[in-house]
Amino acid sequence: MSTSSSDTQTLPLRVVAAHWEARSITSYEFVRADGGELPAWEPGAHVDVHLPSGMVRQYSLCGDPADSTRYRIAVLELPAGRGGSVEVHRELRPGRPIRIGRPRSNFGLAEADRYVFVAGGIGITPMLPMIREVQRRGGTWELVYGARTAEHFAFVSELDASAVQLVPQDTSGHLDLESVVASSAGAAVYCCGPTPLMDALVERMSKAGRADDLYLERFAASAPMVASSGEFEVELARSEKFVQVRSDQTVLEAVRDAGIDHPSSCEMGICGSCEVKVLGGDVDHRDDLLTESERAQCNSMMICVSRARGDRLVLDL
Repeated sequence: MSTSSSDTQTLPLRVVAAHWEARSITSYEFVRADGGELPAWEPGAHVDVHLPSGMVRQYSLCGDPADSTRYRIAVLELPAGRGGSVEVHRELRPGRPIRIGRPRSNFGLAEADRYVFVAGGIGITPMLPMIREVQRRGGTWELVYGARTAEHFAFVSELDASAVQLVPQDTSGHLDLESVVASSAGAAVYCCGPTPLMDALVERMSKAGRADDLYLERFAASAPMVASSGEFEVELARSEKFVQVRSDQTVLEAVRDAGIDHPSSCEMGICGSCEVKVLGGDVDHRDDLLTESERAQCNSMMICVSRARGDRLVLDL
């Protein structure tokens, strides 16, 4: 994974604490060396963590937004993953300097009278500050939290047990999503966890006519990437350049080949770093961020994955 974020877009912090939270899950806290304040953030925000190897990975902030002196993330170690989580667990020790991207969010907390949070495994992390904010507002909430076993539940001690339903898969099976849909009428439903869990909840909420009540935070693309379509032209309006995007090339790659150092992070269509304003043309949206309404308006696109639904696009670059 590459990123063109410059040092001015990251924060020079240091690891101040690492805590075991559950089986294979460790939390990490970062502070400024001088103990000063950090940029503010809202529940649902995430940060880019620039690892010693040069890899960049995104993790949800799971601390308290009211604490302006530190950021907290939690990482599930996945030995069979792409390497980022293993490096975090091996390398991030208290005292280590680390560069952290400024917080950003595509998973904000909407206004609602009631909230139902659905978390699977490490998907609990973005829910924690959301629950704190709902409690601060005096709102009503409940959490349905599934994990592989009882040993895999993290941060349970920080939650009001009376509002939490824990579902260990080894003894209780999968989350009862039909019950979640039926019991959440009138509530905003937030979900984060493994892709199959979120896809299943999307399907059930859509069948119930409640797709607009559902908010998701994905850690991976929802489906295998669609094979690239044919070549097309992209006009970069501000740069006064025209570039050809090959069938085996992303718009982001073509833009960079043209000398435009455009930022990116996940390069899977899930973080929003590469979003660009669309000035002309029809877009074949392949990201996991934009809503159906936003896609129909075609005002922007994620150029790391999305393509033209024709032979030409005009971008504000």
